[in-house]
Amino acid sequence: MPKKRKILDGLLYAIMALVTAGVVAVLLYILFYILKSQSGFLNFSFITGRENGILPMIVTTLYVVLVSIAVALPVGISGAIFLNEYSGNSGLIRILRLAIETLAGIPSIIYGLFGLLVFCRLAGFGQSIIAGALTLSIMILPVIIRTTEESLKAVPGTFREGSLALGATKFQTIIHVALPSALPGIITSVILAIGRVVGESAPVLLTVGLTRNMPRTVFESGRTLTIHLYYLTGEAVRPEDFGMAFATAAVLMFLVLIINTATKIITGGFRKNTEGI
Repeated sequence: MPKKRKILDGLLYAIMALVTAGVVAVLLYILFYILKSQSGFLNFSFITGRENGILPMIVTTLYVVLVSIAVALPVGISGAIFLNEYSGNSGLIRILRLAIETLAGIPSIIYGLFGLLVFCRLAGFGQSIIAGALTLSIMILPVIIRTTEESLKAVPGTFREGSLALGATKFQTIIHVALPSALPGIITSVILAIGRVVGESAPVLLTVGLTRNMPRTVFESGRTLTIHLYYLTGEAVRPEDFGMAFATAAVLMFLVLIINTATKIITGGFRKNTEGI
């Protein structure tokens, strides 16, 4: 029996390693194909140029990501803490959980129409970065809430019991024990949220707009990299147009990689500081 189990474990390990290698191979192929197809357009002047480059789109994308995460992250973490640490299993809480799960399944174009009505028109922001960021912050809330809540559930109950036994309050236990232990899951939720914000097009097109200008504040309109890529591929006629589109796609992928890496570094430092308290 132990020999059969060992063989089975080895077989499962080989399958998982093969699948992982396949995923990495697909990712590397996509990167290679994009870099190969950009036809030499990916250079310093293309990234930093305002008229013929994509610097305004990069700035607009960063604005949208930072504002939407800054709005959604505190609300999402607070909601997850309430659902996992303070709420029971009453009918109202079950309805609240159902509402969160429903929000996660709503098509993004619906969020775009909502943002266009509420933030652009009723709130008076017009097509602007702040209107798009607020719309996207609502869209990514379910991701942050559910992922953070599951991470809090995975924290052993003995950690909380030990903290309470030492005289800490429940709030202190959550801040200094539960949240640092759940930080890897929170990081995952942030990365997933960033990926969705950067990759969305329909809500951004309706709320942020198509204006190709360098935004000075979040109350101005702009064009994100995703919308610019959509515009380039939709209007592409010459081979040069496709080259610019692939160069923009390469910058978009590298931007997501940089943001995710920075998120891990910042939260890793925060976790070390919290554990040292």
